[in-house]
Amino acid sequence: MSEKYYKLLRYIISGGIAATVNIFLLYLLTEFFDFWYLSSAIISFIVAFIFSFILQKFWTFGDKTSVETHKQLAMYLAVAIINLGINTLFIYSLVEYTEIWYIFAQIISGATIALYSF
Repeated sequence: MSEKYYKLLRYIISGGIAATVNIFLLYLLTEFFDFWYLSSAIISFIVAFIFSFILQKFWTFGDKTSVETHKQLAMYLAVAIINLGINTLFIYSLVEYTEIWYIFAQIISGATIALYSF
């Protein structure tokens, strides 16, 4: 298998780990710490963003340099902030207007954003 396919596999695994962190924290903060589901969604999205950036930079793309990290982080963060807004709006709409469980709403939102971002 070529390096291109290994990189795609690492990209998918990294995204899966970040998505798992997101869903786990969303559930933990909402169910055990009584955070409002949208507050939990924002916090979990931010934590998952950090996991995703680190995994993508150092593992998926094998970029061990730190010279351009602040620029890479700024660009990645700009996209993430837009996605956070979309994610929060999407979850709110699904939960409040269609009465979907907030975890399922996050899964739908996350999958939609992942497809859109790819």
